[in-house]
Amino acid sequence: MLNIEEKYPHKYAFLQLGFRPFFLAALGFAVISIVLWMALYIFHIAHQPAYPAMLWHAHEMIYGYGLAVAAGFLLTAVKNWTGVQTIQGTPLLVLLLLWFIARVFSFNILLIHPYALVASDLLFNLFLCIAILAPIIKTKSWQHIAIVSKIVLLLIAHVVFYLGYLGIWPAGLNYGLYAGLYLILALIFTMGRRVIPFFIEKGVDNNFTPQNKVWMDISSLVLFLVYAIVKIIHLDQTITSALAAILFVLHSYRLYGWYTHGIWSKTLVWSLFLGYSWIVIAFLMDALSLFFNYPPYLSTHAFAFGGIGIITAAMMARVALGHSGRSIADPPKILGFIFSLLWLGVFIRVILPIYYTQSYTLFITIAQVLWITAFIAMTITYLPILIKARVDGRPG
Repeated sequence: MLNIEEKYPHKYAFLQLGFRPFFLAALGFAVISIVLWMALYIFHIAHQPAYPAMLWHAHEMIYGYGLAVAAGFLLTAVKNWTGVQTIQGTPLLVLLLLWFIARVFSFNILLIHPYALVASDLLFNLFLCIAILAPIIKTKSWQHIAIVSKIVLLLIAHVVFYLGYLGIWPAGLNYGLYAGLYLILALIFTMGRRVIPFFIEKGVDNNFTPQNKVWMDISSLVLFLVYAIVKIIHLDQTITSALAAILFVLHSYRLYGWYTHGIWSKTLVWSLFLGYSWIVIAFLMDALSLFFNYPPYLSTHAFAFGGIGIITAAMMARVALGHSGRSIADPPKILGFIFSLLWLGVFIRVILPIYYTQSYTLFITIAQVLWITAFIAMTITYLPILIKARVDGRPG
């Protein structure tokens, strides 16, 4: 039986390359997951996900949304890096279905056995690792191993989380969640060091070469590894704040070396820059938490909502245009509105509660609405781009 792409080869390309199904899945899930979280947290609907609601929200944003974006990006990038076609067609569909089944099971609508949830989610992780590593190993492209190895580490972190979920190692719940968050950030640092300066240099109209220094790359990643370990195992707050302060300085210096006034006329550039700025702010907040008594989850949301949320949205917007044969110099006009909504949402979610703690629930509600609105708009905008064939007639 022919699938839709075989029947209409010049019209549809949904399963030709990894970014298509997984970016669309990530965009749709960004809406659905926060609508469900809003129902649980704000409206207190009488439903219990597979694990406590707060853990469910954190887990699904990291291993649901975050990993879907990473899958789409890396399945596409590895093909470019190695020249070897990554999975497409039926194998890609199977991988997508494993991701989707785990998302449904995690919300516990079907009252399935816990082992069914664990099996579907970890099988997705495992098959994604194989799909990404196979071309790297085949072509011996070891220069890319630092990036793809983080997908393997995410599998290990996910196993740790589920050891906690199954009651085998209760501490694994928190260890697995925070390890997942920091691994997604590490993936952004590693990929961002490559692609953000390139996007800036090629995207702005003025003649500008962003600065990239090897010592900065090495020191920031090593210190971030130490910082993540210290945070995960809850060592002394003084050590955490000192490491965060150093990372704030390092990443501020990196961002300064990437800055040029020309970014403000290019939506696909300033969105990445502002997303990265929230990571810098998160390190600053963590550094100052030693002296100011505000909740630690504010800096966590600066990392997650601000850094990961905005950067992944901006990356999907650019990659989808470039790999569908469209001009990245002329992106959809609505993107400026979308990224502005996300930035405003982070500001309301992270900064305002520092000064107006009595309105915390209101701020969360507004931020959720802004996130949902932004991703609805982005899903509608990118749906035809992700399912239809390239405009230049090439495969992919």
